[in-house]
Amino acid sequence: MYPLLVACKSISNLRKAAAQEVVDKVRQHSGVLVDQAQLVSKELIRVAILWHELWHEGLEEASRLYFGEHNIEGMLKVLEPLHEMLEEGAMRDNTTIKERAFIEAYHHDLSQAYECCMKYKRTGKDAELTQSVSPELVECRDLELAVPGTYRAESPVVTIASFAHQLDVITSKQRPRKLTIHGSDGEDYAFLLKGHEDLRQDERVMQLFGLVNTLLENSRKTAEKDLSIQRYEVIPLSPNSGLIGWVPNCDTLHQLIREYRDARRITLNQEHKFMLSFAPDYDHLPLISKVEVFEYALQNTEGNDLAKVLWLKSRTSEVWLERRTNYTRSLAVMSMVGYLLGLGDRHPSNLMLRRSSGKILHIDFGDCFEASMNREKFPEKVCPVPFRLTRMLVKAMEVGGIEGNFRLTCENVMQVLRSNKDSVMAMMEAFVHDPLINWRLFNFNEVPQMSIFASTHGTAVTNTEETAPSKELAQPQRGARERELLQVF
Repeated sequence: MYPLLVACKSISNLRKAAAQEVVDKVRQHSGVLVDQAQLVSKELIRVAILWHELWHEGLEEASRLYFGEHNIEGMLKVLEPLHEMLEEGAMRDNTTIKERAFIEAYHHDLSQAYECCMKYKRTGKDAELTQSVSPELVECRDLELAVPGTYRAESPVVTIASFAHQLDVITSKQRPRKLTIHGSDGEDYAFLLKGHEDLRQDERVMQLFGLVNTLLENSRKTAEKDLSIQRYEVIPLSPNSGLIGWVPNCDTLHQLIREYRDARRITLNQEHKFMLSFAPDYDHLPLISKVEVFEYALQNTEGNDLAKVLWLKSRTSEVWLERRTNYTRSLAVMSMVGYLLGLGDRHPSNLMLRRSSGKILHIDFGDCFEASMNREKFPEKVCPVPFRLTRMLVKAMEVGGIEGNFRLTCENVMQVLRSNKDSVMAMMEAFVHDPLINWRLFNFNEVPQMSIFASTHGTAVTNTEETAPSKELAQPQRGARERELLQVF
């Protein structure tokens, strides 16, 4: 049901109407199921993005349009739906406690601001208790709806018994919520409820990982080495919110390094401090001087924090050896797969380490096909770097470094992918032509992997309804990166 409900919210009228027609057909024989799915989806979206956050995001965008681009018409288009939502909420009786609190706190000032906007046009907080943000969700009991991500054909359906009464807000940039659903089997299922982010691309990446796992399991060279990529459930609820299955017993590398350094009273940005002590005007230095300063910082720091963490968190040397091997192999597998995906934004907060096995787990797949190279803020400009393999990651491999399990695993994985290139390319082609994915960057000349697929079919394939008919798409050009990828396969 969830993909259908997402399609019902599409900006494409044709797709929206088609999805609604399918939902209406399903409602004829499973009305209760459809109503419950719509209720759960609507309320989770309501919880994922509160009015405070909607207004904060809207005001930021309106401010950017007005002060940055002097686009007054665009500013008003952003603000008008928010004001309409506020006025409708003020007249309704079924608003939540948080929505009512927002109306009482800001309605007067926002109404005055809106009046000023209209005159110009004429003349030229997060909560932890779920009942405070979604009373209907708390009252849900014994639904026919399956717990998201648990449905399997020919297996007993685990339905939603209830929702936990408390949501924990995680203090990260997007402030996601940790949601717990009580299943009919007596188990608790934890999810990360994320707003302000399109998870449909992450869902497709999980499908690719499933294919890679199958290929690795069926190869004699890799079958016995436990090289499977850790996957998790991704359930989009709307184009900008969704559920992610919670992977237990995992810590980000950033968190592990912070804890290690805090315990030893080492500053988290130790390397950066050495750089500034050597060159206070580092940001204004020429490139060759920056390299010299960077090398000075490396010479004066050890960079073995992750290696020490793996050792200290292992009960015995045998456990340590097993975890170190798992760490090295899993890092190698994701390095190869991430390279094919053009995966960027691999900072320490997007790399996780499983406490029990030592395997590396990647999260946040929003920057695929080297989209991070063309983003507005902090672009990753260095194209030849295929994956993250910094000093700290290498030192955690211990004595062999990259010339051991890492290199052997990389070669074996790449050989398996090459042997099954047709299957891999078919899956990656689906990324490009999937109309549901809202690409951050859809420029065939700038994203080499997309250019490969487009050139295979002669011209680019896009959603004709959402593309202006008068605008011709630029013909893809083969670049150095494209030729490199073709050589890989």
